[in-house]
Amino acid sequence: MAQVAPDLILYNATVITLDPDKPRASWVAIGDGKIIGVGTGEPPTGTLNQASRSRNIDCDGSTLVPGFNDAHCHVLSTAASLLALDCSPTAVSSIEEIKEKLQERSLQVPKGTWLWGNGYNEFYLREKRHPTRWDLDQVAPEHPVRFLHRSGHAMVLNSHALALAGIHRDTPDPPDGVIERDKVTKEPTGLLLEMADHIYGVIPAMSNDEIERGIGQFNERCINMGITSIQDATPANNLERWKLFVGLKKRGLLVPSMIFMPGARHLQQFAQEGFTFGYGEHGLDVGPVKIMLTMTTGAMQPSRKELRDLVRDANLNGFPVAIHAVEAEAVKEAIDAIYSGVDRRSIGELRNRIEHCSECPPSLIKQLVCNKVTVVTQPGFLYHSGERYLTDVSGDRLPWLYPIRSMSDAGVPLAAGSDSPVIPMDPITGIYAAVTRNAESGDTIFPSESLSVETALAMHTLGGAYASSKEHVTGSIQYGKQADVVMLDRDPTAVDTEVIKDIRVMMIIAQGDVVWKL
Repeated sequence: MAQVAPDLILYNATVITLDPDKPRASWVAIGDGKIIGVGTGEPPTGTLNQASRSRNIDCDGSTLVPGFNDAHCHVLSTAASLLALDCSPTAVSSIEEIKEKLQERSLQVPKGTWLWGNGYNEFYLREKRHPTRWDLDQVAPEHPVRFLHRSGHAMVLNSHALALAGIHRDTPDPPDGVIERDKVTKEPTGLLLEMADHIYGVIPAMSNDEIERGIGQFNERCINMGITSIQDATPANNLERWKLFVGLKKRGLLVPSMIFMPGARHLQQFAQEGFTFGYGEHGLDVGPVKIMLTMTTGAMQPSRKELRDLVRDANLNGFPVAIHAVEAEAVKEAIDAIYSGVDRRSIGELRNRIEHCSECPPSLIKQLVCNKVTVVTQPGFLYHSGERYLTDVSGDRLPWLYPIRSMSDAGVPLAAGSDSPVIPMDPITGIYAAVTRNAESGDTIFPSESLSVETALAMHTLGGAYASSKEHVTGSIQYGKQADVVMLDRDPTAVDTEVIKDIRVMMIIAQGDVVWKL
C-alpha cells in the first residue's frame, strides 16, 4: 500500500483491472486523483480509514472496470448535433417526418435563421433516398437549411443555403467532393458529398452560448456512459479550437481527459507555436495529426504523393498520424504512406494510426503488423449499420468488414471509438457488438470475427490509452495510474453475451472524483 492516505476506498467489488500481473481484485484505494492500492480480501478500511478519514463505498458486488476511452469522436460536431433537429433512424422513419420536424422548427425562429438537422440515413428512410433541396424548400423556403448525413461525409442544403454557398448549375465539382445533380436538368439536388471544407464559413459557427449548451449536453452524455477519456479526431482542428477547448477544460465544462488531434493542414501552426506531440494543459493533450484519405469521387484524395508528404511532414515534426481510411484501397495507401514516411530504424515509435480500417483483407493485416500500425475502429458500427452493410457491401468484400478478431490474433494494436455523432457514444454497445457481431436488426455479420469480452473491454479502455501513448497514465486499474474507474451493475465477463448490451453504468470516478452516481 502507498504511503499516501486514501481519499476513497471502493470495496466488496469485482474489479477487472486489465493489469496482467493482477487481473482481478476486490478493492481499490484512491488518493490525490491516483490509484494508490489494488487488492483482494479485506480492504484497508480500518486503520487507514481512521487516519485519513477516507470515504468508503461498499460496491455490494458490483463490477469495477477502467474508465472508458472513446478513441475517435468529434466533440463540437456532437455538441452541435445535440442542439440540432434529430433525424436519426430512431427519431424519424421518412422524409415526410423530416419535413414535419423542419416545418415546426421554422415557425419557432425568425426568417433567415439557419436551421440544422442531423443524423439522417437514407437507407432507413421509407423513401430509400436522400432528401433534396426541393423537399426542404416545401416547408422552409425562407430559412437556409442544412441536414447532415449520419456519416458526416454528406449533407443536404435547401435552395436558400445553396445560394448562400454560391452553388448553382454551373458550379464545378471540387477535386475531392461531389455536387449531386438532377439527371435531366443538371441542377444541384442539394446533396453534397465531402464538401464541408468548401462551404466552411457559409454556415455560421455556433455562438458561445450554443457551444456551452452543446458541450454541457456532450459532457453529460460522456459521464452517463462512463467515458472518462475522449480523443477528438476532427480534421478542422486548429489553434483557435485548441484555445476553445483549453477554456472549456479550465472552466470545468468538460470532465473527460481529452486528446486533441491537429488537422494536417494546420500542423505548421502548431509547430510554429512550439507545440509538440503530447504537450498538455488542464487535461487536454496534443495528439496525432489527423489526415483524411477518401475515395468519394472515385479517385484517392489526397494523391499518393500528397499523402506521403503529409505523413512525412508530421513524423519529421515528431507527430504520429491518424489517417482516415475506410475502403481496402485506401487502407493500403495509408499503410504504404506510413511505411514511406517512417525511418525504418524507428518503426513503431510514433504509433501511427489508421482510423476505421473498415475493409481489411488478410494481406493488409500482415502489413499492419509489419509496420506496427495501430487501428482505431468502431465495432458499434456493426450494431447500428449491420443491416445496411449486408445489403450494400459486395459479397466478395463482406469477409473483410471489420475483421477485428483477425487483427487482434495477428497482433495489431486495437482501440475503439464511436465516431460520434455518426453513432451514439455508447461503449457498452460497442463491446456488445465486438463480442456478438450482432446488428440492431438482428442480423449477424461474420461471427467468426467475434472478440472475447476481455479483449473488447480492453479495446474500449487500455487500447485507447495505448493509441494515444497514454497507457502509462490511464486505461487500467493499476497502482500509480489516474483514478478513472466505472462501476457496472453486472460483470460483462460473467453474463450471457446477449445481456451485455443491457449492462448499466452505476457510478463514475474521473481523475479521482466521483462525478456521477446512479
